[in-house]
Amino acid sequence: MMEFKNPLFFLLLLVLLPYIVWYVMRFKQSLPSLKVPDTTKYVKAPKTFRLYLMHLPFLLRIILISLVVCILARPQSKHSWSDTDVEGIDIMLAVDVSTSMLAQDFKPNRVEALKEIAQKFIEKRPNDNMGLTMFAGEAYTQCPLTTDHTVLMNLYNSVDCNMAARGIIDDGTAIGDGIMNAILRLKESQAKSKVIILLTDGVNNSGNISPQTAAEIAKKYGIRIYTIGIGRNGMAPYPLPTGGTAMLPVEIDEQTMTKISTETGGQYFRAQKNAELDAIYQDIDKMERTKFNVKQFSRRGELYQPFALAAMAVLLLEILLRTVVLKRLP
Repeated sequence: MMEFKNPLFFLLLLVLLPYIVWYVMRFKQSLPSLKVPDTTKYVKAPKTFRLYLMHLPFLLRIILISLVVCILARPQSKHSWSDTDVEGIDIMLAVDVSTSMLAQDFKPNRVEALKEIAQKFIEKRPNDNMGLTMFAGEAYTQCPLTTDHTVLMNLYNSVDCNMAARGIIDDGTAIGDGIMNAILRLKESQAKSKVIILLTDGVNNSGNISPQTAAEIAKKYGIRIYTIGIGRNGMAPYPLPTGGTAMLPVEIDEQTMTKISTETGGQYFRAQKNAELDAIYQDIDKMERTKFNVKQFSRRGELYQPFALAAMAVLLLEILLRTVVLKRLP
């Protein structure tokens, strides 16, 4: 890319305007005249090529002045590049997949609504390592930390809440075990920022580790925990195995969830509908930003040489025309 270091020199081109006016007036005044009784025989007189070249020296002088002004303005080439150092964040999503997550106070239900909103969150953070822990009555790693977010979402979408019903895992809500499983994936991480986003709709009622103990261990490893309680206040419709729905009470241990997040430097949120859950993930996205260290570099080079060569060529051509082709007798 070419730019001029001293662009104000282009104001000198304004001098060309009075110079052109002066040339036109001088040319009209210097035209020779000859008085004859009849000009008929001169109308079709042949014109020499010198007549067509009459104004060429003046045009070359204009070009020469313009080239000199360009040289004074110092044309330069500029090459810019940047070196970006990305410091990503390691994030584990710890998601409750107990059968209560099938409640239909979210559309279509809690677990499917969470998948849709979590996908938007993941797509906004392409530079972060992210993993997935699932827990019900016990916890397991669905996806370890990875930057391949396509694989992460494919594994997430394959999860449903019928595993406990089918006897694959125990039903219940082991919040402490879910946190601990996520800690095991993060504790060896070299990232400066490590985060767990815990989402549940219930009260810790199973597992081998209490939520408070898990929070203390997370704090030891410098892991922040953001907790989200999902479910509307009061009663929520739950699907029945035999068909239909039943209204059951929503119980969320908000006191424990708040303690977990506060102790580790995170924050507790409550979501009672899809829009609130989406807003919570947006808030967390703003709080936990990936750090970018961008260094800008640039290199400049002088480009006056082509203009100087062109000016010399124009000057020589003007001198040649004036002294040889359009030479005037004294």
